[in-house]
Amino acid sequence: MLTLRPQDLDIASLGPCLIPSPLIRLQDDGFIADSSRIRLEHRVGPGVDKLAAFTLEEAGPRRDIFFDPAKTCAAVVTCGGLSPGLNNVIRSVYSELSYNYEVPRILGVRDGYMGLNPIAGQPLVEMTPGFVDHIHDLGGTVLGSSRGPQEPAVIVDTLVRESIDVLFCVGGDGTQRGALGIAEEVRRRGLKKAIVGIPKTIDNDIEFVYTSFGYYTALEKAQEVLRGGHVEARCAPNGIGLVKLMGRHAGYIAAGAALASQDANFVLIPEIPFQLEGEGGFLEALERRILHKNHALVVVAEGAGQDLFDADSVGRDASGNARLQDIGLFLREKILAYFRSRAIEVNLKYIDPSYFIRSVPANPSDRILSDQMARMAVHAGMAGKTDLLIGSMHNELIHVPIATAVARRKCLDTRSDLWTAVMRATGQPNW
Repeated sequence: MLTLRPQDLDIASLGPCLIPSPLIRLQDDGFIADSSRIRLEHRVGPGVDKLAAFTLEEAGPRRDIFFDPAKTCAAVVTCGGLSPGLNNVIRSVYSELSYNYEVPRILGVRDGYMGLNPIAGQPLVEMTPGFVDHIHDLGGTVLGSSRGPQEPAVIVDTLVRESIDVLFCVGGDGTQRGALGIAEEVRRRGLKKAIVGIPKTIDNDIEFVYTSFGYYTALEKAQEVLRGGHVEARCAPNGIGLVKLMGRHAGYIAAGAALASQDANFVLIPEIPFQLEGEGGFLEALERRILHKNHALVVVAEGAGQDLFDADSVGRDASGNARLQDIGLFLREKILAYFRSRAIEVNLKYIDPSYFIRSVPANPSDRILSDQMARMAVHAGMAGKTDLLIGSMHNELIHVPIATAVARRKCLDTRSDLWTAVMRATGQPNW
């Protein structure tokens, strides 16, 4: 858990909310007071009293709002890699703003933050009912996406020029750091503009977000791939299925898909370094499995085993993330070489479905989560809350300051029930 102070969970506001919400006409009695809080720690046990002060503001519509809807302009931008549910978020942001708050002008930003830089030459999209009509049935993002930072001052200039009052930033930790920079520039200029983050990470690795939209779809598709890899392995003499799944720093997809399929014999994740060769190493364990059962399914997250590579060869991508070495191809060659040296013939099938998985339409669970997060983001923005993202804790949606959410990346707890279940399902060594 992060080292927190209670003030690290306070939500910034543009000012007092003096305008009655138009949602009153819907006879919606589900308004949330700012005093409604969700406890960070819900377990009863040692140390709980010490954490009693740590609560997070509950997300939801406010009875009084900051922006006058009739005079408001909002925009939504999608950044970073693809994830199932992006179009659902775009559509729900538009629907909540247009139909419920009756905001007259809603813009879409082309190709990520780059679209807010005039140099890119990408005009903003005036979103309409026709534009969003069927996009929730499509994978990807109809607005396009890109990686890499843009100068916050340039982006804020665009917000001022286009009279954009609320900017919804949909993306992972890099996107949210960008949103934090935009919010700081807005604050430095003394502007009344709200910057609201909607967390998107197929790896499920953002703090204070128990489940990110797209994760359940990724599990569904990944476990189908694992079943295919298992069939390939079982139907060949000494068959080995080797499947690489997404997960740069967190092994949630690999672990979750392995549990869903119940077919994996080894699950390698970034959180647990593993020995490749020698007594007790992965290759020795794989050999024992092959000699005993004649087949094996190996699941590896893309960020696993990076310590096995030369650190000097690591570069950076446009977002500043370390470029990962390809652990899947590395393991493929190491496995083949190892069994060749042991004079054991194996049939290895290597499968990398990463870009397929992240580009498919969202499943029902992620459609619902995408819609909920998008609408809660709109409620926050219209209430003049800023410099926050929509998180989730104990099945409740919450407001989290962006700076606090991105202070540390969430990783799979190897003492958790999830990882314990993976260990029991696979029977793999405890590296």
